Amino acid sequence: MRPSGRAADALRDISLTTGFSHHAEGSCLIRMGGTEVLCAASVETRVPPFLRNSGLGWVTAEYGMLPRATHTRGDREAARGKQSGRTQEIQRLIGRSLRAVVDRAKMGEMSITVDCDVLNADGGTRCASITGAWVALSLAFRHLVKMNVIKTMPLTGQVAAVSCGIVGGTPVLDLNYDEDSGADADANFVLTGTGGLVEIQATAEKNAFSEAEFQQLLGLARIGTAALFDAQRKAVGG
Repeated sequence: MRPSGRAADALRDISLTTGFSHHAEGSCLIRMGGTEVLCAASVETRVPPFLRNSGLGWVTAEYGMLPRATHTRGDREAARGKQSGRTQEIQRLIGRSLRAVVDRAKMGEMSITVDCDVLNADGGTRCASITGAWVALSLAFRHLVKMNVIKTMPLTGQVAAVSCGIVGGTPVLDLNYDEDSGADADANFVLTGTGGLVEIQATAEKNAFSEAEFQQLLGLARIGTAALFDAQRKAVGG
């Protein structure tokens, strides 16, 4: 039995609250169990220098954790004067995941940055960020269409992410912190709504795991993301 009492293939309770940030073109507060992330999409009428005069838009992300998002206070990275390697890796992952389902030619030369700020962390913050960021991005695009800034939705599909792992020899879905910290192996799966694989991060924390176990983890990820895609669709209204 998992500490939470969940079945091996069960997600934590999830909620997606839209419009949480009053000024952003699109926003979503995602809650997955004890993990809460505020995702806010901001539109700018410019692109990075490498995209000027290309006719293409740009979608990127930034990620951060509040000082008391975890059990002990962490220093603000702004106070340190630089981002940690972990922060940079996660925000690049979020950006890549979003761009995998965007036709940037339909954006024109504009940029959308999705800020993902972790309010409370209980495992799976990068996965929650990706799932919530898609909702914020979708709402921002809908706003731009409504305002006649762009003609059609640039989104080509959905993207969501979920963690899986082997805990006590059993493959399980959506690890919280206690499970993740003691897992035999853990993985993050980023999938599209049509079943495509965007990125997989998998690590053996103790012993190597088999290909059969990996396939079990992928199967769990597909179960989890199917539920997340449904929640996303409900959050954006279809």
